[in-house]
Amino acid sequence: MEDKLNQFFSENEFDFQEPHIGHLDRFERKLNQQKKTVKTSWKWLSVAASVVLILGFWLGSSHQKRQLDLADVSPKMEEVQSYFVSTIHQELKTLEKNRNLDTEKIIESALEELEELEDEYKVFVKDLTKNGEQREIISAMIKNYQQRLDVLENTLKQIEQVKNTNLVQDEIYI
Repeated sequence: MEDKLNQFFSENEFDFQEPHIGHLDRFERKLNQQKKTVKTSWKWLSVAASVVLILGFWLGSSHQKRQLDLADVSPKMEEVQSYFVSTIHQELKTLEKNRNLDTEKIIESALEELEELEDEYKVFVKDLTKNGEQREIISAMIKNYQQRLDVLENTLKQIEQVKNTNLVQDEIYI
């Protein structure tokens, strides 16, 4: 081990010279010298950021146009919409309860038809917002809800027919 240490010192050249005159004084002066710190006033920056945020929220809310819906027309229309929405929701639950391999295609077809009717309804909402409370638009919105209920009722009838057909076939096999 001692040989390796001696070998290391003999192979490497180390600087054994003294530092230049005044080196220690310069070093101590730099250590003792106060650093110049630049203080940034964050107060004005935070105030500016707050103003920008408030301005952004205000502009965003003022430019966002509220869309009218059937329920916004009158209290009676609100009742009508509430009735249709709750009835459609109930019919959809019944539809999902009857979902099986035999009824899958029928239910998927009905759901696609309902999506198309929902897209039409969204157009009516835009028209109502744009053109105001016009009878034709309100009537079309109500008819759209009626069409959705018709689709669901027809689908449930088809499902009952499939069930009855399966029941009859099961009785024949027994």
